[in-house]
Amino acid sequence: MTLPNVADPLFGDVDSVETVIVPRARDLGNFEVRRALPSAERQMVGPFIFFDQFGPVMMKSGNGVDVRPHPHIGLSTVTWLFDGMIFHRDSLGTEQPIQPGELNWMTAGKGIVHSERTPAAELARERKVFGIQSWVALPKKFEEVAPGFEHVRPQALPLISDHGREVRVIAGSLYGETSPVKTHSDLFYGDVKLAAGSRLPMPVEHEERAIYIAEGRIEIAGQSFEAGRLLVLKPGDAIIVLALEDSRYMLLGGEPMDGPRHIWWNFVSSSKERLDAAKEDWKQGRFEIVPGDDKEFIPLPD
Repeated sequence: MTLPNVADPLFGDVDSVETVIVPRARDLGNFEVRRALPSAERQMVGPFIFFDQFGPVMMKSGNGVDVRPHPHIGLSTVTWLFDGMIFHRDSLGTEQPIQPGELNWMTAGKGIVHSERTPAAELARERKVFGIQSWVALPKKFEEVAPGFEHVRPQALPLISDHGREVRVIAGSLYGETSPVKTHSDLFYGDVKLAAGSRLPMPVEHEERAIYIAEGRIEIAGQSFEAGRLLVLKPGDAIIVLALEDSRYMLLGGEPMDGPRHIWWNFVSSSKERLDAAKEDWKQGRFEIVPGDDKEFIPLPD
């Protein structure tokens, strides 16, 4: 497939960007995390209910990502790296290193436990760490599905490129190409690189759409936006993105969820009672352990 050509760089209205979310920054010691979703302005875009940028940061030898085993229900976690490496383990017995361009899609469903750590070999050197972790809320009929894990190599993810424009289709469908990863709802997720001066139209098929600018600076209908911003777009508007400098951004969204969602710690559900049950299950040690990483865990928050 080829990407659509664009004639008018200012196509779209000045109110095409409904909401601009500036992520909340949180210092985790070794690196900073910026959380765009959920926020005071918006809980979800399509099924995306959580969206974190971690890094970019140069980590010194001996420092790394060190997330102890913790539980999830009612969602899928999506890990996407620009730089660095993370080793994933989960209660299904999965042991999977993830590198830039590879997709980790873990479906928690009725319950899963996982850890995310920097591999020992990586700890021995200084390295850049930069990436996105997002959560996709599951539709009600799939909230209690059996947990699962899927790892997709870069070669299996569609890549569309031409004339300074590149789109990697992570999940769902974009610009006529479809990712092989199994999803439980109608959504789209893509990694876009635009050279300075390049233009790319936003797909209009889905009702809820957003752009997260990871690097660079872009323009929409004459308004410029810098990196570290989540732009929630007006439904149905034909919008052109112009790269004011070399830029990288994530496209995300989909159809609205089938009702509101409650989120507490690492749990997502359409039912508050289900959240309470998950809290008690973790507190009482009723979740499965992570083989090979069962000596530590993150306790239930107070």
